Amino acid sequence: MANKTIAMIQIRQILRLYTQGKSKLQIVMLTGVSRNTVKRYLRRFDEGHFTYEAISHMTDHELEMLFGNADKGDSNAKLHELQSLFPELSKQLKRKGMTLLKLWEHYHAQYPDGYRRSQFCHHFNQYMRGTNPVMHLEHKAGDKMYIDFAGDKLAVVNPHTGEEKKVEVFAAILGCSQLTYVEAVYSQKTEDLIHVTENAFHYFGGVTGAVVPDNLKSAVTKSSKYEPQINETFADFAEHYSTAVIPARAYRPRDKSLVEGIIKIIYTKIYAPLRQRTFTSLEELNAALRIHLEELNNAHLKGRDYSRRQQFEELVQFGLCGVIGYHGPQ
Repeated sequence: MANKTIAMIQIRQILRLYTQGKSKLQIVMLTGVSRNTVKRYLRRFDEGHFTYEAISHMTDHELEMLFGNADKGDSNAKLHELQSLFPELSKQLKRKGMTLLKLWEHYHAQYPDGYRRSQFCHHFNQYMRGTNPVMHLEHKAGDKMYIDFAGDKLAVVNPHTGEEKKVEVFAAILGCSQLTYVEAVYSQKTEDLIHVTENAFHYFGGVTGAVVPDNLKSAVTKSSKYEPQINETFADFAEHYSTAVIPARAYRPRDKSLVEGIIKIIYTKIYAPLRQRTFTSLEELNAALRIHLEELNNAHLKGRDYSRRQQFEELVQFGLCGVIGYHGPQ
């Protein structure tokens, strides 16, 4: 494992020097890597039309898949060619109606001498296991929006009396792109929940096929593994927007892991910068939340060269099942 880590560091160093304008001979002298190996790394870098910024955000596994077998010569050229396609193919798999079989068919049409279906699927699944060590639920564009309230509250202070009032923080996240919405509200009551859920639809620019609440009392009156009872008012709201309410299943942690994960990120990326500030109104607090929310959505995802916003624009906006103002059949 240590040797593999050193190799990945060397690859990053070689590509960084190359993008800084160093010659192959200079790179060989600076790194101590053989000239032929350096040439293979650089050829693959150029053939893949990569940038160093993209390389720097890759995980060691992704880097190894693309460059790690360069010292074995060109016998694995076909495998390398396939592996270079995986980052884009993994994005395409998230689109509605896309399957691994369809991906292979598209690949085979473009590379008729490439891998057969079974080997294609084998290598692709290896790639996915490496980039996602804990397998997640498969999300399709526009299918679900996960919602919850953060456990930790924020506060607004009455400027006249100095009285502090705790407020709830609502979070919504799209399953496919992980684009996130955050808003502070006075309570978790059904009226407030409907208000912020509708605002999330507006923020995302459309209505998802389903809303998944983490068994919020204002959305789910009775939790059940098999037949949960949806709050009547919230159910009417969902029907109005032609979407479904599918509560996260009890004892199924993966159903709620996405929204629980984003709330942890919200604590770090949004709460932390606001801790030392005092807000005298909900509007002022939400204006500050929105600034840090945009920073979160525009920041690159860990180990990726794209952000939640970029992934949303590529995938999710084409899969949304409706738009604000569409109320279903008349």
